[in-house]
Amino acid sequence: MAEQMAGKVRGRSSGAVTGSQAAGGGRAADLFELKSASVSLLALVLRSVDLDALAAEMQQRLGEQQFEDEGVLVDLSQLPTEPLQAQSGQLSLTEGTQRLDMAGLLALLRRYGLRPVAVAGANDVQREQALALGLVEAPLGATRAEPRAAEPRVQTVIKEVVKEVVREVEVVREVPAETSGRTVIVDKPLRSGQQVYAKGADLVVLALVNHGAEVIADGSIHVYAPLRGKAIAGARGNTEARIFAASLEAELIAIAGIYRTTENPLPPEVLAKPAQVRLEGEKLVMEALKL
Repeated sequence: MAEQMAGKVRGRSSGAVTGSQAAGGGRAADLFELKSASVSLLALVLRSVDLDALAAEMQQRLGEQQFEDEGVLVDLSQLPTEPLQAQSGQLSLTEGTQRLDMAGLLALLRRYGLRPVAVAGANDVQREQALALGLVEAPLGATRAEPRAAEPRVQTVIKEVVKEVVREVEVVREVPAETSGRTVIVDKPLRSGQQVYAKGADLVVLALVNHGAEVIADGSIHVYAPLRGKAIAGARGNTEARIFAASLEAELIAIAGIYRTTENPLPPEVLAKPAQVRLEGEKLVMEALKL
């Protein structure tokens, strides 16, 4: 039956099967439709099976941040394959990758409001454990992590995972951080995937912030170059924080928990122009700068 249904799906140029067609009837109304779809998920690329170390690093980088039941794909393709001594006395690479406590890992992710839904890059044992715990297997190509290159990286103060939302929302605000007299300066371009967090300080970036890069500050953010990535000012609730850019092209801007993404395009009067972003009540206000 599954093969017959699959054949019908493949046989349609639109890639979809409707309920009335599958039933062979001539009804005008379709009761259901099967078609391909894509869903954006966070991906956790795991590089160690040491859950104690992972928990400590997540606590350092995320603190009390909650992801509000955000779906996540667990990528195990980067786990090291360290050989272990098997009972036969021979070294086994396979056994060296079977030490992951899958149930413990899922419990740790749920502690931060993440909902594991799929696994990729798993070996046979890990796959069996994941399926038994309700996860589905995803193709490895769905979350192929970029290999660690030897090229120099921009030094960051603290790395932090930031959830992207698709509309303007308000989150619970913390007590504003003290930012007077402190500034973090970055003078190198930020590539996609790189993050800089100025904790308790303003952030000044003197080079390009590319798409996919993130600049975060407890105070204000100044970018004296095109801002094309994500900018999050007042990360700890400072409503007086602002975002300044020589060319505002950001894919996400946020101040004290109020977000705006490309789902709501930037107004033409500030797009790709010198501009500032400030918070007025519960709304982000964007204004062109005359330089």
